[in-house]
Parts: sequence; C-alpha cells; structure tokens
Amino acid sequence: MKVMVRKSGEQYTIYVAKKDLEEPIVAMEKPTLWGGWAKIANGWTLELPDLPPDTRLPITVDAKKLGSE
Repeated sequence: MKVMVRKSGEQYTIYVAKKDLEEPIVAMEKPTLWGGWAKIANGWTLELPDLPPDTRLPITVDAKKLGSE
C-alpha cells in the first residue's frame, strides 16, 4: 500500500490516503527507519522499503502491512 512518511521534530508519522489515516510511529526495527518494520499507534505493523538513511522527507513509498494487534 502507498503510505507517506513524514517527520515533525523527532516524531515520524505515517499517512495512508486510501484509509484517511495518520498515525505516529511508536516502534521501529531499525533506528534509520528504512528496511525494516515500523509499528504505528493503531497497532498496524508495516514493512518499509530499504532506502538510504538520508532520504528526504516527506516521501511516499510502498509499504507492506504485516499485521495488527
């Protein structure tokens, strides 16, 4: 699914346009965000693509939904 990743201050957020959903990232596998999973506040876990750590934000990427609580 297409998601937009943004950063405001030190907080990353993910926006899913098709669901009109914007949630903060509450946990991530890698400190650089990219190439691992990210868990958002609503319980979803998304697998993010492997991008360079210095990727400019905001950016729209393809993410795979792994699961939810």
